[in-house]
Amino acid sequence: MRPTNINRKQFTFKTIALDEGDIQLLKTYGEGPYFKQIKEVEKSIKDLQEKINKKVGVKELSTGLAPPNSWDLAADEQKQSEEQALQVARCTKIYGEGDDAKYVINIRQMAKFVVGLAQRVSPTDIEEGMRVGVDRTKYQIQIPLPPKIDPSVSMMQVEEKPDVTYQDVGGCKEQIEKLREVVELPLLEPERFVNLGIDPPKGVLMYGPPGTGKTLCARAVANRTDATFIRVIGSELVQKYVGEGARMVRELFEMARTKKACIIFFDEVDAIGGARLSDGVGDSNEVQRTMLELINQLDGFDPRGNIKVLMATNRPDTLDPALLRPGRLDRRVEFSLPDLEGRAHILKIHAKSMSVDRSIRYDLIARLCPNSTGAELRSVCTEAGMFAIRARRKVATEKDFLDAVTKVIKSYAKFSSTPKYMSYN
Repeated sequence: MRPTNINRKQFTFKTIALDEGDIQLLKTYGEGPYFKQIKEVEKSIKDLQEKINKKVGVKELSTGLAPPNSWDLAADEQKQSEEQALQVARCTKIYGEGDDAKYVINIRQMAKFVVGLAQRVSPTDIEEGMRVGVDRTKYQIQIPLPPKIDPSVSMMQVEEKPDVTYQDVGGCKEQIEKLREVVELPLLEPERFVNLGIDPPKGVLMYGPPGTGKTLCARAVANRTDATFIRVIGSELVQKYVGEGARMVRELFEMARTKKACIIFFDEVDAIGGARLSDGVGDSNEVQRTMLELINQLDGFDPRGNIKVLMATNRPDTLDPALLRPGRLDRRVEFSLPDLEGRAHILKIHAKSMSVDRSIRYDLIARLCPNSTGAELRSVCTEAGMFAIRARRKVATEKDFLDAVTKVIKSYAKFSSTPKYMSYN
């Protein structure tokens, strides 16, 4: 460090931190009379900086719960060491009212106790059947706990809205109107149903060949409404152990009841909703238990609340009749193959984001694709773009679309499952 403002008795330094050049100077000329003092000052500055960081809070470790200047880490550590861990119990019965009430709690693998409340818990916070936290000495109720929801069930909730709108779905105009009547109208204009004295439909079954837009319409519904949207795939509810699938269905509807308005979409529901058979096989019995729990939650003893249920399948003939009855699934919407106008609309939707020639006759291309689904028409547009890439062109022409029709529709006809599934419907 280079001294400045030299007096006869001592040196005064403007900077304290040592850089590489200063260290090299010290090594060259040896440790002078002020070297020890400089090291002590530098150490004291580091100690003060650590204390400041502990008081203010390090920004990289901020959790966003409170501003760093309001943290009291020392008090938190002391409080954490003083407090004991709580046990999880369930309040099964309440005797009395107000401050004199007594609560029967059940601690798993231990016993049942009649206990009171801690000072920081209000009697209005505790209800029968609620999970609570109790201490390990007097077993007093210290805190109410939320319902136990499996993490795999919580992950089914859709946090971000899909980017699909009703304008992106072609060939399903009538089906979209039926869905909007069931899903959107009761949420936006509930007074119309109250004035008529009827309950709005609460369940919809969407069925049809694969690739006709069932899941796409569900994504558009999730984009349109502000209600909580939960997406469930039927195979996720098929579990290995006995009772696990039914428990997941029960927790799924418990989570949905905590929301103001909720839409549950069961995709490929035929994985758990098959007709009941008396074959005695263990795996099928477990699937039947899951379906029976689903039937009970749809229209059982407990009210469903403001929960709308959408189901999609391409094998409606395999579903159990108890699942299809009115009251559980009030409306059945068939997604059939699009007509000529619908096919042309689908082609225009997919070609809208492409670089294509303006003189393309989409009606002509739609006529060349009879009995085609929306997924096949999307593949036609993709293949047309691939033909343009092979020819090193930046714009897809009508000839590219005609070649794509020949490749996708005619050459891949033997792989199409549409005729087979149309016989099921």
